Amino acid sequence: MEVSDKILAGDVKAVARLMTDLENKVPEAMKELGSLYPHTGKAHIVGITGAPGVGKSTLVNALINTLREKEMTIGVLAVDPTSPFSGGALLGDRVRMQAHGTDQGVFIRSLATRGGTGGLSRAALSMVHVLDAMGKDIVLVETVGIGQAEIEITKITDTSILVLVPGWGDTIQLMKAGILEAADIFVVNKANQDGAESLKMELEAMMSAKYNVPVVLTEAIINQGTEQLAEDILKHKEMLISSGELEKRRKERAKHELIAAVESSIRSFVETGMEKDLERLTDDLLQGRTDPNSAAQEIINRSIKQLKTITT
Repeated sequence: MEVSDKILAGDVKAVARLMTDLENKVPEAMKELGSLYPHTGKAHIVGITGAPGVGKSTLVNALINTLREKEMTIGVLAVDPTSPFSGGALLGDRVRMQAHGTDQGVFIRSLATRGGTGGLSRAALSMVHVLDAMGKDIVLVETVGIGQAEIEITKITDTSILVLVPGWGDTIQLMKAGILEAADIFVVNKANQDGAESLKMELEAMMSAKYNVPVVLTEAIINQGTEQLAEDILKHKEMLISSGELEKRRKERAKHELIAAVESSIRSFVETGMEKDLERLTDDLLQGRTDPNSAAQEIINRSIKQLKTITT
């Protein structure tokens, strides 16, 4: 049986192997992903982001419990910082979410950022497709946690959740742009702490001019508030479908993925097939004989000529 067939049948080992190969950029893995791509588009992709220490992993763990009670199957991608020694994820999925390790309806994977920006791994979207093709109803993507810069999560998900904690009220006015404006749902976690209600009210006031953005109070460590959060996620999904916004978002996501693939392919072509030109132009830059834009245009022109030679 082909790897793609095994994954479509829900083979956990096949999924794990393909994800490892995708993370390691094994060429055959991209071919397998291509076989799976026609079977994607059914899962609802939910991004969970926020600064370090807000309790994202605890919230994901509690949300899994709630969604499983609704008999939904769940895939989780927990994007972690990269180990400077192994290149792998510094945190382990089984360490943080051990209770779900034997649940057939849950698949959890930690992956390292490996130089990816915006709190995401470069392989994250590919792995989302794998979990989608595997048949998961909901795919939760938890980012590293670098705060306001995590706008990238909105480009690969259907519903984006920003997690905050009490104590952010004094700085919330400084967060007018980026993820604060792009989030579809706000979560004020650690709601037992002072200031939770006032932060909720401030967020609601700031977002009053936008679509009615839910603000949910949770205490994830005791699974409080996650039922409401799950309901808001599913309501948002229905709103996206009925308004046609889901199709628009997925079209943008497809365009984003296509451009990223083109950039990656061109970069690989230049780095492996134009080493001498790169070295020469780099020296020219250092000596002031050219500028970055002119050098880039020369590389593009030479690449086009080489591609024409290959295809004729």
